[in-house]
Amino acid sequence: MNRSLYNADHLAFGDSVRGFVERSILPRHEAMIEQRYIDREVWLEAGKHGFLGLDVPEQYGGSGADDFRFNAILTEELSRVSVAMASAFGIHSDIVAPYLVQLTTDEQKHRWLPGFCSGELVTAIAMSEPSAGSDLAAIKTTARKDGPEWILNGSKIFITNGYNADLVVVAAKTDPSKRARGITLFAIEQGMDGFERGRKLDKVGQPEADTAELFFSDVRVPADNVIGEVDRGFAHMMDMLPQERLNAAVSNLAHARCIFDETLIYTRERKAFGESIGSFQHNKFLLAELATELEVTQAHLDAAITAHTKKQLDDVDAAKVKWWTADVQNHTLDKCLQLHGGYGYMNEYRVARAWKDARVTRIWAGSNEIMKELIGRSLGL
Repeated sequence: MNRSLYNADHLAFGDSVRGFVERSILPRHEAMIEQRYIDREVWLEAGKHGFLGLDVPEQYGGSGADDFRFNAILTEELSRVSVAMASAFGIHSDIVAPYLVQLTTDEQKHRWLPGFCSGELVTAIAMSEPSAGSDLAAIKTTARKDGPEWILNGSKIFITNGYNADLVVVAAKTDPSKRARGITLFAIEQGMDGFERGRKLDKVGQPEADTAELFFSDVRVPADNVIGEVDRGFAHMMDMLPQERLNAAVSNLAHARCIFDETLIYTRERKAFGESIGSFQHNKFLLAELATELEVTQAHLDAAITAHTKKQLDDVDAAKVKWWTADVQNHTLDKCLQLHGGYGYMNEYRVARAWKDARVTRIWAGSNEIMKELIGRSLGL
């Protein structure tokens, strides 16, 4: 079925993204996989094309689009080439952007947003800790007031863009007695004394998106680096999570559909016992099931994107679309790998890399089990 989500402007924007991918990403993609981070030149080129500040007002160097469909088509196009690239860009443009646009002062906007949009200021967000993943209320990183400054101590883990980020939005306990109601968000900038990065983490998949541990030892944070309200950080994060989970869902499905399309071509061309393997009834039925499942999921996802564009997507519906697309993605890629046979287990085949890249989507942005817990609570259970 034809999608009705995008109009001519969105499709033209998608053409621009594809041109950027062909010129700036594909020629250096293998090198970025080897080095385990995205070249700063790629960030700067993305900034020149206006891809990094879609939700940022024009006065600060952004596009001021205020239409998540542009964000979605950017994520789709990147995910078809590299789901890791989509993840790294998504952290910056879809996940950190709302914090810097909606919660900052005019002075902070002028200080950070122009570089954010140009690619000169790469960002990350640091919530997860070694002992607190999906349970944000259990974080142990603390910040205590000391005159006009805050003293930050603690560590974070699994931080995408963390190794090369110039600015990190960090969640810390400012009133431990309040648990979730005592969390504040801070902008930690590269070069602050006491802010250290660990090694680039060696992940199963998505190597080109750098992921790191972050350490904070008596980091002195100026009061004007507080993002939002003191002790309201948890509420701020909850407000932003629907867009984060929708971004993940868009990437999940675009990634799965791309590899499915490639697998379909493979099954038409690959011969066994004198026939294309796609003509065997089992494989034909499997491909029919996958095609239908992907198309039905696309309709669900497009409805969620439309709702979010109208500011109507709530946290429960975001949880539904996040966990469902992650499951569909992993199911699809596992079957696609199987259809490739032994070749599917070789890293030189894109399906093998895609299979590894996808596994984390059932864990991050809130594990699928946590998503089901949220949905279950909404049912009064």
